[in-house]
Amino acid sequence: MPSVLSRLGWALVTLLGTSLIVFTMAKMIPADPVAAMVGPRADAETRERIARQLGLRDPFWVQYGRYVRNALHGDLGRSSVTNESVADAIRTRFPTTLWLALGGLAWWLVIGIPVGVFTARWRNSRLDRTVLVLAMVAVSIPTFWLGRVLQFDLAYRRGLFPVAGFASWQHLLLPSFTLGVVGVGYYARLVHSNMVEVLNQDYVRCARAKGVSEPRLLFRHALPNALLPVLTVLGMDVAALLGGVVFTEAIFALPGIGMLALHAVLKLDVPMIMGTVLFAAAMVVGANIAVDLVYRLLDPRIRSSV
Repeated sequence: MPSVLSRLGWALVTLLGTSLIVFTMAKMIPADPVAAMVGPRADAETRERIARQLGLRDPFWVQYGRYVRNALHGDLGRSSVTNESVADAIRTRFPTTLWLALGGLAWWLVIGIPVGVFTARWRNSRLDRTVLVLAMVAVSIPTFWLGRVLQFDLAYRRGLFPVAGFASWQHLLLPSFTLGVVGVGYYARLVHSNMVEVLNQDYVRCARAKGVSEPRLLFRHALPNALLPVLTVLGMDVAALLGGVVFTEAIFALPGIGMLALHAVLKLDVPMIMGTVLFAAAMVVGANIAVDLVYRLLDPRIRSSV
């Protein structure tokens, strides 16, 4: 429990430091939120009055303290372009990003883990070398290029999938597959490398000598230990997915966090930029804490050392 509380404390420190960095950089962006609200034809007196009402003329630390206090109460400000609540915008678009992330994650795990296990079992074989080449090709494919190719061929020309938008679960099939192709190759090789190391350990040889069946040996005895190092990478990747998959959402016109962040950057919508960046940072911090907790559940040695 003390270790968990310590991690939560450091997580808050990390988020606080991130908020300070983001707030400082936001102040350096050449954007005028008052001009975005009232338009370029407003007179100087009106602009100055609104700026003072918004607290934009207060000292830096006063503005930052007010932002942190409001953020702790769930208020991330309002968009300087649409006047939409930043927190509401993120909350509304997060389900789309969540379902897209879960779809990509399913491809990674359902295909990547079995491929990594079997190639490790028959390492240095023709199958292993073939999968290695295919995995390297998959990892090297740019997501934005692959998405456009699949969208044009499978959706536009053949009509097998919806071209863009998000009206039903069918609209997520092609985008999640686009994410999955790149991730499957990476995780297949990652699982393969860890499985090769685990299969050479004494307890695996002992289990094989006792007559344990090969499927049980691979998936019950070896795989859980091989997955422990994978969890760290997986946690960070899932956090990145939940923080917003910009290219995939932009290509398929999915109303998720990635599209929200992209539009905010293009329009210099400072409050929205800050909100999406802080949300992504919170996802990364939360993923690290979740990985630590899962580690403790899966590896008794970590629990006993605390």
